[in-house]
Amino acid sequence: MNPLIRKLSNYIDLPQADRTVLEALSRKPEHIVAHTDLMIREGAAPDRVYLVLTGWACRYKVLPHGKRQIMDYFIPGDLSDQRIFVLTRMDHSIATLTAASVVTIPAQTMIDLTDGHPRIAQALWWNTLVDEAVTREWVVNVGQRKALERVAHLICEMFVRTRAVGLSDGLSFDFPVTQTDLADTVGLTLVHTNRILQNLRAERLITWTRHKLTILDFDRLATLSMFNPQYLHLEHEGRD
Repeated sequence: MNPLIRKLSNYIDLPQADRTVLEALSRKPEHIVAHTDLMIREGAAPDRVYLVLTGWACRYKVLPHGKRQIMDYFIPGDLSDQRIFVLTRMDHSIATLTAASVVTIPAQTMIDLTDGHPRIAQALWWNTLVDEAVTREWVVNVGQRKALERVAHLICEMFVRTRAVGLSDGLSFDFPVTQTDLADTVGLTLVHTNRILQNLRAERLITWTRHKLTILDFDRLATLSMFNPQYLHLEHEGRD
C-alpha cells in the first residue's frame, strides 16, 4: 500500500475516493541521492511540501561552529510540514539520510487537497499533532533521559513508526542511519554513542547489522527507556 495512505489510515478511516486522490498525489517521485538538501534550507522561502515514499530523510539545524542537531527523521509516508509554506522563511533544513524517492507537492496543491477533501484534511491535522508530540518527546529524550535511555527510546519509536507503515518484519526493521547521525540525534558524542550501542548489544537487547536493526526484547527495551507509544496516537494501527 502507498505509505502515505497507510500512515493516514492509522489515524482515521479514509474512503476509497480519498485514497485515490492520495495515490495520484504520490505519482512521479524524484529519486534523490543520500545526504542531499531537499531545496529546503534554513533561511529559504518555503513554497512546497515534500512526501517521502522510499528512504529516510531528517530535519536538522547546524550551529555556527558546525555542530548539527537532528530533530526528526522522515520515513516513507512522512510529509515535511504540510503548512510550512505559510511562513516567509525556513528555520531549519531538511536532507536525505539515504537515497530516497521524494514527491514535491506545490503549496496550492496542498491547499486544494485540504479544502476539497475534509477527511484527508482531518487526517493531516492529526498527523501535524502527532509530529508535534514527537518533537516534545524528543526534547524530553535529550533533556531528561540518560544516554542509554535516549538511544533505546529512539529505537523503540522508530520501530513503532516503521511498523505503522508496514516496513517492519517481526521485530526487525531498516534503521539506515550512521552512528554519526545517531549521535547528532540524541545529543551524544560519537564515542559515547558507540559505547551505548555496544552496551545494548551486550545486554542482548538489539542487533544492528548493515542497516537492519532487530530488537531482541522489546518489553525490556521499552521499560529501560520509559517508552510509551501513546504519543504516536496510532488509534487505528493495522487497519487498511
